Amino acid sequence: MEKILTVQNLTKKFGHLTAVNDLSFTIEKGNVYGILGPNGSGKSTTLGIVLNVVNRTKGEFSWFNGNTSTHEALKKVGAIIERPNFYPYMTAAQNLKLVCKIKEVSTDKVDEKLELVGLLDRKNSKFKTYSLGMKQRLAIASALLNDPEILILDEPTNGLDPQGIHQIREIIKKIAAQGTTILLASHLLDEVEKVCSHVVILRKGVKLYSGRVDGMLASHGFFELKSKDNGALEAYLKTNASFGEIKLENGLLTAFLKEELDPGTLNKLLLDKGIILSHLVKRKESLEEQFLELTKNQSN
Repeated sequence: MEKILTVQNLTKKFGHLTAVNDLSFTIEKGNVYGILGPNGSGKSTTLGIVLNVVNRTKGEFSWFNGNTSTHEALKKVGAIIERPNFYPYMTAAQNLKLVCKIKEVSTDKVDEKLELVGLLDRKNSKFKTYSLGMKQRLAIASALLNDPEILILDEPTNGLDPQGIHQIREIIKKIAAQGTTILLASHLLDEVEKVCSHVVILRKGVKLYSGRVDGMLASHGFFELKSKDNGALEAYLKTNASFGEIKLENGLLTAFLKEELDPGTLNKLLLDKGIILSHLVKRKESLEEQFLELTKNQSN
């Protein structure tokens, strides 16, 4: 698989503060990567380093299998790492044409990119009339004008209302479906779970996990169960080696699996014990639950 970006043992210190600590990860072509972590975890600093706007303290990074200089590589990168900065009294189309001049690319893609982000019908409206969500969508169009191989977004839905958030996420999925690799930084688990195939989890500059979103902790999921006799149900589950932690909340038992077990097999086991279920649902652990599991052993 073609490597778009390789980061090796990257460290960044600001005085006594270590913002990024010995960080390594690889981004391969055609995936959507999320760098996930709370504010202050080193996400924006990491993006700043690979985009050559922040100097690293030590470590290495290379673009496109290391076959090109960073300066040349960045011509194939589209990035939004700050609030979009367009001219308020110019129209969307005029602003994008100006970006084309600066990037030294043809202006013939302006309408195509505006259509992609759902702004073609407002291309002749002045930037100052745009909502925050529209401004962010215009910034994405701007970052796509050079048909980049990778699009980098820092907190793309920050400050947006639910509709704006939904629109940005749909656009990200659409861009990814066209084959563009995407790297986005976010503090929102929900965002990463909905749009990313891979995740790098950071906490205080340290990598806690790197890999596929669905492979995180290789979770077997959990059952939600209810019976007229929850006491007998809980007692049986505690004797079954397939189960780990068992919680009872509001009359609903949540039983976490340590190994694979399908609902039909469990139902039959319980029936044989005379336990009849009124509720049986099998779920996969959400990224949030796995994230909390991952971070609970870390010192604050």
